[in-house]
Amino acid sequence: MVAIVPDDVLALQRLYHWETHSPDQVALTQPICGGAVVDYTWRELLDQSRRIAAHLQRLGLHPGDRVAIHSKNTAHWLMSDFAIWLAGGVSVPLYPTLAPGMIRQILEHSESKWLFVGKLDGWEGMKSGIPADLPCISLPLSPDDAQRSYPQWDAIIAATPPLMGAPVRPGESLATIIYTSGTTGIPKGVMHSFAAFAWVLQSSLQRFPASEGRRRLSYLPLSHVAERLQIEHALLALGGRVYFTESLETFPEDLRRARPTRFFSVPRLWTKFQQGIVARMPADTLDRLLESPGAKNAASREILTSLGLQECELASCSAAPMPPELRRWYARLGLNMVEAYGMTEFIASHSTLPGQEAFGTVGVPYSGTQCRLDPSTNEVQIKSPAMMLGYYKDPELTDQAFTDGWLRTGDKGTFDSAGNLKITGRVKDLFKTSKGKYVAPAPIEHQIAMHAAVEACCVTGAGLRQPIALLMLNEFACQSIGSSAHRIELDSSLSEHLDKINSTLDPHERLDCFVVMTAPWTVDNDLVTPTLKIKRHRIEDTFATHYEVWVGAGRGVVWYET
Repeated sequence: MVAIVPDDVLALQRLYHWETHSPDQVALTQPICGGAVVDYTWRELLDQSRRIAAHLQRLGLHPGDRVAIHSKNTAHWLMSDFAIWLAGGVSVPLYPTLAPGMIRQILEHSESKWLFVGKLDGWEGMKSGIPADLPCISLPLSPDDAQRSYPQWDAIIAATPPLMGAPVRPGESLATIIYTSGTTGIPKGVMHSFAAFAWVLQSSLQRFPASEGRRRLSYLPLSHVAERLQIEHALLALGGRVYFTESLETFPEDLRRARPTRFFSVPRLWTKFQQGIVARMPADTLDRLLESPGAKNAASREILTSLGLQECELASCSAAPMPPELRRWYARLGLNMVEAYGMTEFIASHSTLPGQEAFGTVGVPYSGTQCRLDPSTNEVQIKSPAMMLGYYKDPELTDQAFTDGWLRTGDKGTFDSAGNLKITGRVKDLFKTSKGKYVAPAPIEHQIAMHAAVEACCVTGAGLRQPIALLMLNEFACQSIGSSAHRIELDSSLSEHLDKINSTLDPHERLDCFVVMTAPWTVDNDLVTPTLKIKRHRIEDTFATHYEVWVGAGRGVVWYET
């Protein structure tokens, strides 16, 4: 299946539309140090993008050359991408948290000819991954060392006349190579066309119509396909305004500044939002308020306003399955939330429908997308007009990803009576206990994650008599256990949670213990991906030598502190 869309919905044509029809409308709002912000109109961002495009061509960029972007999300991340497209190049975004070895691997594998270096944390530990002979351009807000070492964006802007005219790219031409986030090993370079993104965006707008002028906050990595769709391509399609964040510490303030009308996040962050609310207002107090007809609206409004979501018309979740109880919790607040399904290889294929519960599912396919389950494994397989062009420089791996023209997603699923797709885990995540019984971890993890102290968890135990669950506590719980009384209280609460979960499981699935960890699982220690999905096999490799000791402890809750 090939995406066929009208030319006027393609990325560059949409840029020219806003440049012509809304030149003085603010499109991007970038915070800088001290809480100040800089606004960029469509006229300004196109002018800068055109000048950088002209500079790239002057440097010798040929059509199809790859140009990489290594930066946290900023206004100039988007301008860099637009400049690459205007110049005829292909953008290669890098996650801003990559280790130097992975940076080098992607830059060399993609054969990138230039690199934009932008806002980054930990630059000193990253820069060794950049080949010495790779020309770089320093974006505003990049580390001081990068600004001293490389030509600066602002100096190039000042010295370079803008690219003239309105160059366009065919819909089927290569727009970007997105490297997968690495949950299953070495990242693969997924090639996508301009038409693929335009098709998915238009399909989602058929399901979720939106007027122009929407507000969005960009904070998940733009190197991830979902954020690229929700921020960059939604901005091009609908106009409106994209706000960026200054830092993790200022995120709550940044979110309240943006007051997004559409907001996308991943399950782990939706969980953190919930836990932050519960930390300020006990769950039973909140329950009483939400059950009171007189108090519910005021309480919901106050909570959503504290988050900056009081004007959010549509919230969405993707990148990993969301626990059904978590969506129900937000529904009680009156937040209109849908769950979507997608992968780097096909961008997006499913979503739930506004106003329809379908909790625990990712809904039904977009019009034009087909979905089936492998009869022997229940693997979800997809056909979509937004399918990747293939894995870069790896036709053999591309062929292995498909069967009879259907993409093998690696996800296991089922359909409910209404045709909604439920993701039940990963095909390769199934593990066998010493009793010879298979355990699917994802459904159990969904139940565990509903405890107010748990930020992330991993059910594991291949070869053990019974599975175990590794739990990472959230920051609020970690702060509380400094008090011995609070620690005893949390231990008891987790023990009750374990008993409750085990009462719902088949005998071979019942958990031997919870292993409670206070040290965070982060991108830096390689236990989660840049989109905060757990790296199951990496967690198992790190902690497997302790399994027998934890099981032998004979306790329902085992504490592991390093």
